[in-house]
Amino acid sequence: MTITYDMVQQSLGMFAFLAVELTLLFLLISYLVGVLQEYIPPAKIQSILSAKKGKGYVVAALLGAITPFCSCSTIPFLKGLLRAKAGFGTMMVFLFASPLLNPIIIGLFAVTFGLSVTVFYFVIAMGVSVIAGYTLEKLGFERYIKAEAYSAPAASGCGSSCGGASAPVNKWKAIWDVTWVDFNKVLPYLLGGIALGSLIYGFMPTELVSSMANEDNPLAVPIAAIIGIPLYIRAEAVIPLSAALAAKGMSLGAVMALIIGSAGASLTEVILLKSIFKNPMIAAFLVVIIGMAIAAGYLYGFIF
Repeated sequence: MTITYDMVQQSLGMFAFLAVELTLLFLLISYLVGVLQEYIPPAKIQSILSAKKGKGYVVAALLGAITPFCSCSTIPFLKGLLRAKAGFGTMMVFLFASPLLNPIIIGLFAVTFGLSVTVFYFVIAMGVSVIAGYTLEKLGFERYIKAEAYSAPAASGCGSSCGGASAPVNKWKAIWDVTWVDFNKVLPYLLGGIALGSLIYGFMPTELVSSMANEDNPLAVPIAAIIGIPLYIRAEAVIPLSAALAAKGMSLGAVMALIIGSAGASLTEVILLKSIFKNPMIAAFLVVIIGMAIAAGYLYGFIF
């Protein structure tokens, strides 16, 4: 493959765009989560996302469906749920459902592929997210959460312990201090994931993807699902890109698998998750997303 100036330009442009966008998203969402925790006690969040009688799983999936988070911006919200000691199973349901069922993807899905395909996608994503969250909790995967993920980082700077009289604490600044410490912890993961994703974005031709996942290839669906993971694709771009790939010859089942793989996970998200989860939990997360993508792709081809 010949490296062209356009490829380099696309990679650098994507890196700059994602670095700015994801930094702002992470800081904004982390701060908003901190504000929510200021007004909603941890016990209340724990109660809302309780797994008792299965209601918490559905609530978590619906919460994911109404939050316009991409796979990466779900992470700071997940950190807040961990610190609020919400149920593990319901947190995992939210982690799976939020990037897949956000209003942007559902709206674009309906406009591009029609209502019946959108309903199919929604049911698959919702159902698998709930089943996966319940199963992982029953299998005891909560033990693969890193201990430090449960505790809020200590805010930097002097507080009331700095000699003499205690100074009044500005709660908004205190929330920002915690947000900033959190951001600095994940920054190396964030930049590393963005760099890898940008290289793939700039140097992997669209024609290569479509040729590997055409209708004549029996492995088109799993190939598309796996390809989707390292491709960090925004919700606003994943549907139009998928429509373009379908026009170039990619099977519609493979398109479905690519959408779920790319929207449900990304290389950047996986790297960020390493600051929260141990390797077995990350492996389980990837198995669920890839399994969901492959199952949806084959099932879509069978039904439609």
